Amino acid sequence: MKIALVDVNNCYVSCERVFNPRLEGKPVVVLSNNDGCVVARSAEAKALRIAMGEPWFKLKNLANKHGIIAHSSNYALYADMSNRFMSILSNFAPHIEIYSIDECFLDLSGFSMDLTEYAQEIRKKVWQWVGLPVCVGIGSTKTLSKLANHVAKKKPKWNGVCDLTALPSVLQHQLFSGIDAGEVWGVGRKLQESLNAIGIKSVLDLINAGPVWIRNRFSVTLARTLSELNGIPCIELEEAASKHQIMSSRSFGQPVKTFSDLSESITLYVARAAEKLRLQGSVAGGIQVHIRTNPFKPDDPQYSQGVIMPLMAPTDDTLKLNRAALAGLKRIYRPGHAYAKAGVTLVGLSTKHQHSADLLTDCDAIEKRSMLMKTMDAINMKYGKNTLDPGISGITERRAWSMKRGNRTPAYTTDWNELPIALA
Repeated sequence: MKIALVDVNNCYVSCERVFNPRLEGKPVVVLSNNDGCVVARSAEAKALRIAMGEPWFKLKNLANKHGIIAHSSNYALYADMSNRFMSILSNFAPHIEIYSIDECFLDLSGFSMDLTEYAQEIRKKVWQWVGLPVCVGIGSTKTLSKLANHVAKKKPKWNGVCDLTALPSVLQHQLFSGIDAGEVWGVGRKLQESLNAIGIKSVLDLINAGPVWIRNRFSVTLARTLSELNGIPCIELEEAASKHQIMSSRSFGQPVKTFSDLSESITLYVARAAEKLRLQGSVAGGIQVHIRTNPFKPDDPQYSQGVIMPLMAPTDDTLKLNRAALAGLKRIYRPGHAYAKAGVTLVGLSTKHQHSADLLTDCDAIEKRSMLMKTMDAINMKYGKNTLDPGISGITERRAWSMKRGNRTPAYTTDWNELPIALA
C-alpha cells in the first residue's frame, strides 16, 4: 500500500498571494471571524514567532515594527481555490480522500513509476494551474504519509517531496530519530508531554515502544498509531461521504440585543446550511438552534441555550427549515442580553430518495417547492452568495450584526463584480 498526502503550504496566505504577488516574501497573517485572532501565517510571520490563535490587537506594535500585513478571512475564495486544487488531484489517482480544505490523501498503490518524480509532477501541475505551493509525503500508511509530508515541508533538502517507501529502514529510523513524537498524526501536546515523561521523545522512540504496553498504558488509539508507524495500515482511505450534521454559525460583528436581528441571522444561517444539504442530496429530520452571550465579558448578564426542533417529515426546503428554526428561537430567546453568537445545526440527515410520500402528501406542492429551491441555488451559484435569500434575513448592507471583515480581499473567483481588473 502506498499513500500520498498532498498539502497546501500556508493555505489561506497562499490563496491571498495568488492574486496579490506583492505579498510574496512579506510577513502575512489571515485573521479569524471579526478579525479576532490569527488563523494562518506566512513563513515570514512564523519567523517572527507569531503563534496560531494570537489575538490581533496584541500584535499591533509588532505589526507596525515589521510591516506585518493582515487580511480578514475570505472563506469564499479559499473554498473555491480548494475545490480547484482537489479537482486537479483527482486526475492523479483513482481514489482520493479529501481530508480538509488544504489536505488530500491519494491512493498510489500499484503505481510502478518513480513516485518522487510523480509527486514533483503533482506539485508542478498544481502550481501551474492554480498557483498554490504544495508538499507531498508518501508512506505505506496514512500516518506515515502525514509524517513524510511534515519532512517534505520542514526540510528544504527534500525539495517538497518525501517518499518514505523508497528509503531503507536504516535511513527511515535515522530520519525519525530527529523528529519529535508530537509531530505524529494524532499525538497532541498533552499526550506528547506524557510520552516525554517516560522517555519517549522522538518518533523512533515511539516506534520502538511495545504496542501492547502502549495500549495498556495509554489507549487503543495510540496503539493503532504505533502500528501505522510500523507500516501496518489501520486507517482506511475513505471515499467522500455525506456529512451527518451540517452547521452554520458565526460570531456577530457587534452585540445583538433584539429578537429581530437574531431572526435575521438565524434565517441566513438556515439558508446557507440548506444549500449544503441540497448539494449533498440529503434531507434533515430536525434543526437545532443555539444562541449565547459573550463569555469573555463576565460583567455582562450571561446566557446560553439551544433547542432541537424535530420536523414532521424530513426536508431540504429552506422555508420549512426556517419556520422550524424561528419557532425554536422564540422558545429560547431571552430579552435583556447582548448576544455574541448564534447558529443552526441540521440533524438527522438521510438520503433524500430514501423517503416516500404518504397518502396525505401534496406531491405537486412539494415538486413546485423543490423547483423553487433549485432556482434559488442556481441563481446564487451564478451571481454569487446572498444574491437571493429569504426576505426576513434582511438586506446585506444593513445587517448590523454581520462579521467585521475590514481587510477582506475580493472574492476573485466567485463573484463577477469582484473579478481582478487588468490594465493594458
